[in-house]
Amino acid sequence: MANTLVYIGLGANLAQPVQQLERAVVALQSIKDTELVQVSSFYGSKPMGPQDQPDYVNAVAALTTRLSADDLLTELQQIELEQGRQRKDERWGPRTLDLDILLFGDEVIQTEPLTVPHYGMKVREFVLYPLAELDLNLVLPDGTKLSELLTTVPLNGLSRL
Repeated sequence: MANTLVYIGLGANLAQPVQQLERAVVALQSIKDTELVQVSSFYGSKPMGPQDQPDYVNAVAALTTRLSADDLLTELQQIELEQGRQRKDERWGPRTLDLDILLFGDEVIQTEPLTVPHYGMKVREFVLYPLAELDLNLVLPDGTKLSELLTTVPLNGLSRL
């Protein structure tokens, strides 16, 4: 299988979130048949959903992988578990680590465990701005230009750490 360029969203707001992201970046480098290409700066962001939780630290990583999207998802979920992630029913609640496949090459994937491009990425400043740091000229599989999305999504308190 050929290498696929993949973008992963990283987020944490519990148990020393900066260190959680740093550990996650190290863990990403150990995924088989996968190479870490680049990581954005870390950003502080307001929580989505319930506001009675700590602010988040977010980043985006670019990887190349020979794994399938499902196999990569399995690896990412294993990293989350190893860093204390507890899957709860509460959406947008606090978490030690969240790793999301934002883009998997130009593929559009709609399966039970996986939606790619990530369903919320076009409206989330904490995804778009770190992603733009890695590739401002990125075009999403549906033809949307990342640079155009940036003109419609405010920073909403997002700040580079």
